[in-house]
This record gives sequence, structure tokens and C-alpha cells, in this order.
Amino acid sequence: MPGPGPHMMYAMGSGLGLMRVSNGRFNAHHIFTYTINAFFGPDIGSFSEWLGSFFSDSFGSAIAEAIHHPFYYILILGFPMCILYSWLSRFLLFNGLLDSVSGVPLSRRQCFLLVSAGSLSHFFLDHLFEENGQSKMYTWILSTGWWEGRAPINPDSVFVVGFLCTCLIGGFIYIHRVKPVKSARDQSVQSLKLMLIIASLYCLWCASQIYWVSPRRAPVGEEADLGVLIFMAIYFFVPHCLCIMSTNLKDLDTEPLPL
Repeated sequence: MPGPGPHMMYAMGSGLGLMRVSNGRFNAHHIFTYTINAFFGPDIGSFSEWLGSFFSDSFGSAIAEAIHHPFYYILILGFPMCILYSWLSRFLLFNGLLDSVSGVPLSRRQCFLLVSAGSLSHFFLDHLFEENGQSKMYTWILSTGWWEGRAPINPDSVFVVGFLCTCLIGGFIYIHRVKPVKSARDQSVQSLKLMLIIASLYCLWCASQIYWVSPRRAPVGEEADLGVLIFMAIYFFVPHCLCIMSTNLKDLDTEPLPL
């Protein structure tokens, strides 16, 4: 599986991009907390296994398996970690060790969001690059594709997929048309709602062809669209949304950085 380098560089790179476009709302404290949890967070299960082994090997393995999990880590250690990182943010700021444009340390709520984002980002890499490509998640993603020779071309599939993609692009153009009535913020919210609706219908179509129709049909040719969409939603888009939600929106002005 990926070591500390890829985990931390992926999270730090994403964090630096968010810092750049957010005019400092996503600051060094956010990046520090997010980056540490993207690696050391779920992988703390190895240390927990060592502690648990003092009681029994099976107990230690059970703890490690529970903590090295995208959601159990949040449920088990999310609250203690958010207290720890909130205190650490205050310590680093007031001792002049880590700067913050807003001048305030991270709150527990912000730290909980970043701990959660770090855990999910950790498994964005783990699911793709561990167990010799045979992880359960990666195997499931591939299972939603069609690998039984050349995929048949179904007219209804072409119509449904084409209609949904046309609605997505057409709806986006309509929301962001010239001289819109809505503000940029309202436009982004409407575009997000549109994308979520289309994505849900797209996944519903794929699931119906894979799991409900007998015999199984290829929903989008040989593509594993259902697995890819669900994986990207949980392990890519959600972590970045959590990072955005953790920003200090009320502490800074809204003027963007110059290009």
C-alpha cells in the first residue's frame, strides 16, 4: 500500500490548491491537520495493534482492523482526535510555530471535518494501490464493468446515457447563461444540485442493468461507471467538500487572489 510520502503529498497538494483558491481561508493549520490525518490517521491502527497485543493477538488485530477503516476511524477516534488537533492548532499558533491568516486556531468542529476528510483521502489511495490491485473496493469497481468479450450496444442504454449527459450539460449552460439573475453562489448551488440529481439517476440506471435485470446487461458498454462514480463521490469529492466546509468563511474578506 502507499507509504507516508504519497499520502501526505496528495493531501498537502490538495490543501495548497484549496489555500490558493480560497484566499487563505483554508490555511496552514487546515493543511497540517488534513495532511497528518491523511497518513497517520487510519494507519495509527498499527500502533493500536501493538498495544492490543499485550492483551491478546486477536484483540490487537481486531482493533487495528477497526481503526484502519475509512468510517470506523472517524466513529472511534474522530472526537478524541478533533480535541487533540484543536489544542495543537492553538499551541502552534500562540507559540508562533505555524501562521494563520485568520489569526485564530481551528475549532473542534473544523478539526473533526479535517480528520474525516483525511481518513477518506487515505483510502482514496489505499483502495487503488494496495493488495496487488485485489482490494475489495477495487475488485467491486471492476465488477460493475463488462468483461465478457465485446460489450453489446443496447439502444436503450445509448438513449438513457445520452439523455442524462445532455441534461447535465444543457442544465449547466442554462444555470450559467449570459446575464443570469442568480448570484455566483446561487449558481454553484444549483449546479451542484443538478449534478447530484443526474449522478443519482445515472447510478440508478447502471445498478438496474447490473443487479436487477436478468440476465445482466452492460449499462454503459464495457465501462465500470457505477463503481467509478460511487468511489469518486465517497473518496474524492466528499473529502474535498469537508475541507471546504472547514474553512474560516467569516474571518476573511471575499476578495479573490490575483492570478
